[in-house]
Amino acid sequence: MSAEREHDVVLFGATSFVGRLCAEYLSRAAPQEARIALAGRSRERLLELQAALGARASDWPLLIADTTDPRSVGDLAAATRVLATTVGPYRSYGMPVLEACATAGTHYADLTGEVLFMRAAIDRFDAVAAASGARIVHSCGFDSIPSDLGVLLLHEAATADGAGELEDTTLVVRTMKGGPSGGTIASLQGELDAARADRELARLLADPYALSPDRAAEPRLGDERDLRGVRHDADLGRWVGPFVMSSINTRVVRRSNALQGWPYGPRFRYSEVMGFGSGPLAAAQAGVFAGGVGALIGGLSVPAARAVLDRVLPAPGEGPSERRRELGSFRIEIHARTSSGARYLCRVAAKGDPGYKATSVMFGESALCLALDAERLPKRAGVLTPATAMGDALVGRLRSAGQTFEVERVG
Repeated sequence: MSAEREHDVVLFGATSFVGRLCAEYLSRAAPQEARIALAGRSRERLLELQAALGARASDWPLLIADTTDPRSVGDLAAATRVLATTVGPYRSYGMPVLEACATAGTHYADLTGEVLFMRAAIDRFDAVAAASGARIVHSCGFDSIPSDLGVLLLHEAATADGAGELEDTTLVVRTMKGGPSGGTIASLQGELDAARADRELARLLADPYALSPDRAAEPRLGDERDLRGVRHDADLGRWVGPFVMSSINTRVVRRSNALQGWPYGPRFRYSEVMGFGSGPLAAAQAGVFAGGVGALIGGLSVPAARAVLDRVLPAPGEGPSERRRELGSFRIEIHARTSSGARYLCRVAAKGDPGYKATSVMFGESALCLALDAERLPKRAGVLTPATAMGDALVGRLRSAGQTFEVERVG
């Protein structure tokens, strides 16, 4: 990539709900010398955002682009080292942006949780991006940075100790306080609609290795489907239920393993669950939660039920209030057992609504990492994951930003 690009980071979709939060974070956290630009369809809305950001952003360039205008998107990609986009649903609007970046050798970051979009990006542009030197990095928020970086840290700790390869590895959400946005719900609806209309896409969504670079080379470890009901996990000593983001995060983590040549090990089994404690009340809570998740997915899949849900769920452009975003938080534990029998625990935590305040930190630091930390990044290009594109460099940034990534040997 040429060092003569006009901008270090262009934030595209800056006036969207999550885009504004990311712009606010960059205005506080980006180093003074970082060359940031804001991009979107409306100059008026960009000017309004710039005024709200205050003095730090007063000289940030404002760029006009629209995903329906390939030339404007191409100009955007050619002008910057990193294009960070919040313009979704990504399956509807993301591919022109990704294509422009892959072709121009521009690093790209997004917040997608859409497996079908990621699979299409891999198939169409992995080789293009690898040739141009572009790092195309999906899921740079609560989907899927805690999962992806947490497992990477567990692998590194076990390797450093000579404790063998990872085997049974389970992410447990201990607490999660936050709310959904209309954009997140619209993305979920798009995935469900596509699966209902096309059996092959439905099969792909159900495949635990849907994002693998080489499906035939993946291990056969039995049933690796995401948990849908409730069970008591004897190893964890608690009742667990489904985690709605597991169908995205687990695919990203498995892709990271494959892109690195499967260093996590041939018996690496990965799952994600919600944790609910150990007593009878916990079992009931897990059951209620699992029922609620099932009802939501089922309701979004049926047009008549969706019409009812549309009246109560947030619409695109809406999200949690500032107060809810500030009061939110998450606390995650990732438990791993290695081939030698050693046990490790990774704790990942942050203050702020997971999908919004905490995500704005993750996304902002991902963009800055790609733009400013070239010498510390893995020597890899193509359609990547947070762990394979940024790895320890991003972990260091997120720790400095106040988020927790801790690993210890516990047995």
